[in-house]
Amino acid sequence: MFRTILSKAYYRAPTSLTAASAGVLARRAAPAACARRMYSEKAEEAQPKKEEEPSKDKPADATNAQAAGTGEIEKLKKSIAEKDAKIKELKDAYLRSLAEAENIRTRSKAEVDNTKSFAIQKFAKDLLDTVDILELALKHVPKEHLEDKVTNKSLVDLFEGVGLTKSNLLRALERHGVESFDPLDKPYDPNTTHALYQAPVPGKTPGTVFAVEKRGYILKGRVLRPAQVGVVLDPSGN
Repeated sequence: MFRTILSKAYYRAPTSLTAASAGVLARRAAPAACARRMYSEKAEEAQPKKEEEPSKDKPADATNAQAAGTGEIEKLKKSIAEKDAKIKELKDAYLRSLAEAENIRTRSKAEVDNTKSFAIQKFAKDLLDTVDILELALKHVPKEHLEDKVTNKSLVDLFEGVGLTKSNLLRALERHGVESFDPLDKPYDPNTTHALYQAPVPGKTPGTVFAVEKRGYILKGRVLRPAQVGVVLDPSGN
């Protein structure tokens, strides 16, 4: 029985000793473990962190941003082109307006000048009838009556007075741009002369003026009244 008890004690003793030893060892190992943990943490802190790998989505985002920027640039270019076209259109309209205004001023000035130049046209044309009457009066006085200035002194004085009146009237018309022309022995011109009749005249070239019934008059280059004439007729009828 003693052996049995002893053997039990013997076998329990190592168990107790082992537990005590484990406690001691644990207390001794704790500082070392703590030191190892602190060293490990410091080593981890001292070790440089790995750079984050670029995300696979970043290239796509950059591409989208670049595409968006390109789209905005294209919109701006299109807007600028439209504005340039509008500016060109407005400039063209402005230049056309200036040209039209200048044309209007030119036409207005020409009309004013024409109005001033031909303001006396109707009045001068009415005076031409008076000139025609004076010319007819002078034309129908026999030359032989004018030669005898003693016997026909009154007629001669009247003739000279009518002639002076006619001359002064023509000079007055000339001062205002009215000029007379005589187409006698000149080719017939339908623009400046009016043929009252035609007749064959020996020694005269057909188509020329052989008689002037009324003189023609021009007002500053414009025919005020065509001359009334007789034209030589071609005997062959051509």
